[in-house]
Amino acid sequence: MNKVNYQKELDKLLDGPEREQRHVPALFLHSCCAPCSSYVLEYLCKYFRITVFYYNPNISFAEEYQKRVEEQKRLIAAYNAEAKGYPIEVVEGDYEPELFFRLAKGLEDCPEGGERCFRCYEMRLRETAARAKEGGFDYFCTTLSISPLKNAEKLNEIGKRLAEEYSVPWLPSDFKKKDGYKRSVELSAEYDLYRQNYCGCVYSRLQREGTPEGTNV
Repeated sequence: MNKVNYQKELDKLLDGPEREQRHVPALFLHSCCAPCSSYVLEYLCKYFRITVFYYNPNISFAEEYQKRVEEQKRLIAAYNAEAKGYPIEVVEGDYEPELFFRLAKGLEDCPEGGERCFRCYEMRLRETAARAKEGGFDYFCTTLSISPLKNAEKLNEIGKRLAEEYSVPWLPSDFKKKDGYKRSVELSAEYDLYRQNYCGCVYSRLQREGTPEGTNV
């Protein structure tokens, strides 16, 4: 079976006949961190009114969580000041690391990119879908697919399933395409963003110790 090109699906949506309508669709966008969101926001803010949802209970350490969320807010403020596109809003979800530890129980030694990560994807996307429905958004999505270490096929699979469950359209995406990851690195340097070298959970930190600095969310 041929793999789906989610970037092409997104291109079709962005260039479709609905673009001629006056209504600017509202996107509820889960963000894992400022560096990963940098390109995604630059790219999509010309097409959508975006509300960034910062919800990441997988981040095991409160100090690390706070550092990342402040960087997210700083980047959005900078983008809005520069008027890169439609104004971007931000909503911070609850910081509930105990939720992540419960879903990770028994999978502590699972390699990064495996079942523990898939459960983490769904935890964050489920909350995003629920909030998107509650807020009456036209679409929901996540920045996670920009990372070369994240499984875009699995993210889209989960997103589509939750879209049916919550009756909110999923925005198909694979943001690493079109040099998206490369652009995020450039933007991180331009805005002097903090770039962590592990996903956020203690297990990924232990697995990634000693690797070169660079985002891995």
